[in-house]
Amino acid sequence: MKRTVPVIAAAMMFLAALGCTMPFAAPAVLETVPTLSSAVARPSQPSVPTAPSADGLAEHAGDLVALYQQVDPGVVAIWTFAAVSGATDTSMPIGQGSGFVIDTQGHIVTNQHVVADAEEIEVDFPSGVRAWAKVLGTDLDSDLAVLKVDIPAVELFPLPLGDSDQVRVGEMVIAIGNPFGLSGTMTSGIVSAIGRTLDSERAAPGGQPFTSGDIIQTDAAINPGNSGGPLINLRGEVIGVNRAIRTESFTVTGDAANSGVGFAIPVNIIKRVVPSLIESGRYDYPYLGISSLSQSTLNLNTLKQLQLPDNTVGVYVTCVTDGGPAQKAGLRGAGRCDNGGLLPGGDLILAIDGHPLGTFNDLISYLVSSTQVGQEIVITVLREGKEVDLTLTVGARP
Repeated sequence: MKRTVPVIAAAMMFLAALGCTMPFAAPAVLETVPTLSSAVARPSQPSVPTAPSADGLAEHAGDLVALYQQVDPGVVAIWTFAAVSGATDTSMPIGQGSGFVIDTQGHIVTNQHVVADAEEIEVDFPSGVRAWAKVLGTDLDSDLAVLKVDIPAVELFPLPLGDSDQVRVGEMVIAIGNPFGLSGTMTSGIVSAIGRTLDSERAAPGGQPFTSGDIIQTDAAINPGNSGGPLINLRGEVIGVNRAIRTESFTVTGDAANSGVGFAIPVNIIKRVVPSLIESGRYDYPYLGISSLSQSTLNLNTLKQLQLPDNTVGVYVTCVTDGGPAQKAGLRGAGRCDNGGLLPGGDLILAIDGHPLGTFNDLISYLVSSTQVGQEIVITVLREGKEVDLTLTVGARP
């Protein structure tokens, strides 16, 4: 049986503009959902709280029990089945995943990869109700899908959506889902990091995958079957959708094993993508048509090779896609778009509409959270030692 949880590479080498990514090096595992919060200007982290007393720990445990009872009715298990054919036993599912209810009209959010190969989709509710679901729309860029079930509204318990812009490192979170088919499983952890990037499920024109940005990293246990389930804060709000884990360990059946490094798509993507999927079945992402270096690739040796100062901060343009918005606006890339090595001469993007950019992740986050297809923006670049403003009309990912 296929238990959905994608695999990501362990070492990211290059990232291609909004966002295609260059190839990754070693494998690891993955799972996904929905608007990206702006990572351009992150608020400072809150002060470290004092350790709770024994009574405080007991009260906290009680809070988690109450939280589970509040949230679990809105979390579903998803089973996928193949088409009827000859020797295929259609009574056995071919895959499994998780999802959650977002309204009383029967709309359910999950991952695109959970339902990608399904001919039939069954949704199981904690109440014991089972229903067939149809796919209203999918988004490969966020690995998001919206399902629709036809059951009475009284059986539906929508989960409230939080604000992923307010997520802080160290914040406690829980995940509820269907790992290994064990429905209603709750795990807990903290937000380990924010502003990560993952490959999109869709390839850019050059063959490399686009990039999903502003990803939340958590150490809450996520395993195959958790894909599409919610990541919840202590207020009972969805702050992300569990998409993937990074691991180098696998079970005897070949399933990825949790390593404490999980990833979730920030919930603000839902607020942008889901209404469009329900209405039209698709969502168009902003697109520039550039490639850049990942933050991990920028080190002192790289900067020396690119003939840039040691204190360089910004998004270095390695490649500009022919006919893309960036080329039309006059942005300059350093050279070829085929991983032709590190070459000097590319523009260094410093800001968009006056918002400073420190990394490629910031660029992706700002574009997805603060711009729309067809919008005119001003990109400030450092070129030959001088700042230059270029006006660009945002395109749609091809």
